[in-house]
Amino acid sequence: MPDKSDKHGAKMDDEIGRETRGMVSGGHSTHAEEFKETEPFSNDYPADPAAAAAGDREGSPPGMSARDVEVRSALARMLSGVRYPARPNELVRHAAEGGAPDQAVDRLRTLPRREYENVADVAEELGYGREERRY
Repeated sequence: MPDKSDKHGAKMDDEIGRETRGMVSGGHSTHAEEFKETEPFSNDYPADPAAAAAGDREGSPPGMSARDVEVRSALARMLSGVRYPARPNELVRHAAEGGAPDQAVDRLRTLPRREYENVADVAEELGYGREERRY
């Protein structure tokens, strides 16, 4: 004689069993859509989020330090909108009109008089380093 203590009938029990078979036997989530999955987290962040990044870090291309990457990124933001090839006077004028710090504008004034093909060319001339290869 079957146990009569459940709240469902035999038909409903079989249906629930089919629906949950993947969860019971699979040992992992049964979500078909990846966006429904819980994202993993990591505890390897530095204890002080306000601390400056120092040395090489993940994401720094070979041939450049983390500082080179940060400075070159600031240079690229400062020179965004420049049409290349560009001469130093064009770079200085663009940076000054864009409100760049005086120290940065003075650095651009020290560039040798020649045409620069892109921001990487300017950054290399200023001594910020150049990546050896792109990913």
